Amino acid sequence: MTPERVVVHTVLKVGGGLLGKARAFDHVIEALTAFRPGRRLVVIPGGGPFADAVRQMFRRVKIGADAAHWMAVLGMDQYAHALAARAPGAALVEQREDIAAALAAGQLPVLAPYRWLKTADPLPHSWDVTSDSIAAWFAGALGARRIVLIKPASGRGDARKLVDPAFVRTLPPAVEHLIVTADDLGQLDVALNEGGEGSSRRVSKRP
Repeated sequence: MTPERVVVHTVLKVGGGLLGKARAFDHVIEALTAFRPGRRLVVIPGGGPFADAVRQMFRRVKIGADAAHWMAVLGMDQYAHALAARAPGAALVEQREDIAAALAAGQLPVLAPYRWLKTADPLPHSWDVTSDSIAAWFAGALGARRIVLIKPASGRGDARKLVDPAFVRTLPPAVEHLIVTADDLGQLDVALNEGGEGSSRRVSKRP
């Protein structure tokens, strides 16, 4: 996809940790329903409890980094199914052409990333790489101009502590990056604005 023809303006990563915060998932679905019309966005799921289960297996069963990486990505696929089932007008997608077709039909594409990532295999197989960095990679692959990460709670101090260690290295320099928390979902409308800068917290690039 070329920069001259941007189909996706914003990658919206919905954190899996929201599933562990009372009613946070429901509130995110409500905010998405209210704020998505007219916006060119694709939703990418976090890992949440699905990835946590893989972490436990990694420690207890010694499955190895490669198996753990792909199992965690499959956990993102499970969350994608949940998001697509709950968000009105959502379509579960797996490839670039599916995203374009969903947007053209006025639907909200929710990406199940395993198939695309398994083919491209662009990232290290490490726990330093979580769904944050995977979403950042997709922002670059899709030619998006912004990535918005919805997190379950605000970070105290350095915003970089809210993302994984590989995030700032993975995100293309030209892509704007913002964080919205489950406690301040009114900011999502501003963060998804395609006409100007968002006002949510930015994650600074490392020197």
